[in-house]
Amino acid sequence: GMLFEAEHEGFKMLVDAHEKVGGTSKGPTPKGLTLVSLGGCTGMDVVSILKKMKVDFESLDIKVLSDLADDHPKKFEKIVIKYIFTGKDMSVKKIQKAISLSEDRYCGVSASLKPQVDISNILIINGEEV
Repeated sequence: GMLFEAEHEGFKMLVDAHEKVGGTSKGPTPKGLTLVSLGGCTGMDVVSILKKMKVDFESLDIKVLSDLADDHPKKFEKIVIKYIFTGKDMSVKKIQKAISLSEDRYCGVSASLKPQVDISNILIINGEEV
C-alpha cells in the first residue's frame, strides 16, 4: 500500500493516502501534514508575539483550509488560515499585527510556500469575523 511510518525528532507517526487513491487512510496525508505544519508554525508565532505584547486571550483555534489544483501535480493553489480567538478586552490591532508578523516575517513554513501559493487569513474574535 501507501502506508509509511515516519520518524522525526524521536516522534513516530503514520503517513498514508486516502482509500480512494490506493491508501488505507490510517494516517494523515503528506499534504495534510503540510497544512498542520503551517497552522502550528503560525500559531506558535502568534502566541509568542501576543505574550510579548501582553495580550491575554482565553483560546486560539487555527483552521487551515486549502484549494488544490485540478490537474497533476495537485499542488496547493490557495490556503486560508482562520485564526479563531476567544477572550475579553483583546486588542484587534495587536492581534492583526501578530498575525501579520508571523505570516510575513517569522513563519518559515509560510515563507516556504509563498509566493507559489496564495495564502490569506481570516480573523474571528468571539464568533465574529473582524
